[in-house]
Amino acid sequence: MEPPKEQQNTPEKSISDAPATISSAFPPSGCCTNCGGPTISEAPPPLASFPEMSPPPNYRPIRAPAINLPHNSQAIILSPVPHAEQVPVVSPPYHFQSPVKRIHSPDDIRRFHESASCKNFLGFVVSLSESIRGFKISDPCHISPTVAAIVSILETLLQWIDEIPPAQQSARYGNVSFRSWHERLRERGESLILEFLPEEFKESVIEIVPYFFDSFGNSSRIDYGTGHETNFAAWLYCLARMGIVKEEDYHGLVARVFVKYLELMRKLQMVYCLEPAGSHGVWGLDDYHFLPFIFGSSQLIDHKYMKPKSIHNDDILENFSSEYMYLSCIAFVKKVKKGLFAEHSPLLDDISGVPNWKKVNSGLLKMFRVEVLEKVPIMQHFLFGWLIKWEE
Repeated sequence: MEPPKEQQNTPEKSISDAPATISSAFPPSGCCTNCGGPTISEAPPPLASFPEMSPPPNYRPIRAPAINLPHNSQAIILSPVPHAEQVPVVSPPYHFQSPVKRIHSPDDIRRFHESASCKNFLGFVVSLSESIRGFKISDPCHISPTVAAIVSILETLLQWIDEIPPAQQSARYGNVSFRSWHERLRERGESLILEFLPEEFKESVIEIVPYFFDSFGNSSRIDYGTGHETNFAAWLYCLARMGIVKEEDYHGLVARVFVKYLELMRKLQMVYCLEPAGSHGVWGLDDYHFLPFIFGSSQLIDHKYMKPKSIHNDDILENFSSEYMYLSCIAFVKKVKKGLFAEHSPLLDDISGVPNWKKVNSGLLKMFRVEVLEKVPIMQHFLFGWLIKWEE
């Protein structure tokens, strides 16, 4: 089934194609839309002065691209694209330990980013992204007993939501029943993990279980954000460090495990009204997630029909969001947020103007490093033990 052609009579229509009556209704750039008087900021330079820029022919954002947003976009642009790295597998004797927080300041962040642990963890994320490149979610993949066991655990956690209904309360965010769900997680989570761990790694629960518990939000604040999502990736990384999941499992980790994790988190967010943890608000990529945009953009690299601008075609979202994570995320954002897409999600709107998915994917990987792994408010909660070492 081929995606429907881009709609022509939608907001994707070029501004220059609009009737003269509509064009004359708006004052020129640099003028107030209400009174017609001059604004403080100067009008943007004409597009002709940037010959290297070639925006998509059928789509123009209804607002000027947020070239200077987020505020540290220059750091994102100048940073190198992360590369995939092979995860080194530990060997006996094992020294598993209870992980602790180590990051408290920007100096700690710099130390972390110069460490082999950080580079290898980021390389693991890149490897996961590359494993799903060009594949749909439903495409066949290698499913090892470990991958199947993790999916089963996540399905159990999904079932708990049905067994613990939300409490009746007036507050918009933070349903207190989430604490009951999280309490059950802490009571039964370790035993669920022990079921698939090989005998020689049973003692690793002291180190890997805290990452797992922190993967589903904070029970005190009743919130969830990219830091919790990063903990889930760190839990998978720990399994890779022990050789419990191997490189041939990476495709299954994304297409089966992470997709199921995303399904679980969306249900938790909707049922218990989890508050976004440290949301960037309108200038954030998403209120809750980051990694599915990375994995989803990798899926669409070199796709014959769908381009970044295709997110504005509702028919494409309706027919293909079940197969591509990026489209699924866009569809979910449009479902839960009201108003014009360019107003409530300007950064995603800007990304739709990027010419191809490969550039989107590499840009998101750089953004993940700068906006998540280099942020003290997020990484101050990250844990370090023997598998993910803190290097003095």
